[in-house]
Amino acid sequence: MPMHSTLDTRDSILQVFDSFRDELDDHNDRRERLIKSSRDVTILSKKIIFLLHRIMTEGGSESDDRPLALRAVARAKEKLREIQGLFEGMRGELTGDRFWRYQRNVSPGLQEYIEALSFAHYLEHESLISYDEVQSSLCDTEGKPFFPLPLEDYLLGLSDLTGELMRFAISSISRRGGRSKASQVCVFVRGCKADFEGWTPYFRDLRKKQAVTSQSLQKIEDVAYAIAVRSSEYDLPPEILDDIVARTVSNMASGGNYTGGKVTKRQEFDDGEECD
Repeated sequence: MPMHSTLDTRDSILQVFDSFRDELDDHNDRRERLIKSSRDVTILSKKIIFLLHRIMTEGGSESDDRPLALRAVARAKEKLREIQGLFEGMRGELTGDRFWRYQRNVSPGLQEYIEALSFAHYLEHESLISYDEVQSSLCDTEGKPFFPLPLEDYLLGLSDLTGELMRFAISSISRRGGRSKASQVCVFVRGCKADFEGWTPYFRDLRKKQAVTSQSLQKIEDVAYAIAVRSSEYDLPPEILDDIVARTVSNMASGGNYTGGKVTKRQEFDDGEECD
């Protein structure tokens, strides 16, 4: 074989490997950027969830928490727009089939966002946010999606919502009129668990989430039962009874693990996160 022909072959092989190297570098750089953006989304989403919890506990003496909920949601929507801006920034990295290639890198932040969005939606409308409403929140001003919303991420994000509703229900019990609110949340979470059950054969991670949802539901039911038993011991005006319930919940939250009708702050925030 002539020498120049051998050199041409060698150069062509090197060019192929150079293109492979550039493609791998591009893949790794894009992956790292998406992981960082997803982490930023997760952090902001957690802050929104804690913001909602914090505002909802501010008016402990008010019997009607509707104005409080609307104020909390208004504050949350400002932060949600920041997250939507981050998703818009990912759009260029996820065009075409790229989204499905990098879905696993985006999913953690997306699920946390859906959890925060659905919590705000529940406080405002007392209902479950629909798939179309979540997808609509991930669109530009012309209605074009930043990327498709996977059904799995939608369901897993909603499943996480049940844990926040458990915390909301337990904190609501000590408010005036909060026992009926906790009962309402309990019925809602029970319905969510039943509805999600039909999807567990199709999504492995949802089965694990359902176990956590069952625990959250049991916590609401156990606390509500403990309060009902304690309330039946007294024949008092509702206002005084509410004060007794508030003290009971406070005592239950101050020590021990959740056993025998006791729930702790540590368990209420068992993910180990702190509200700034």
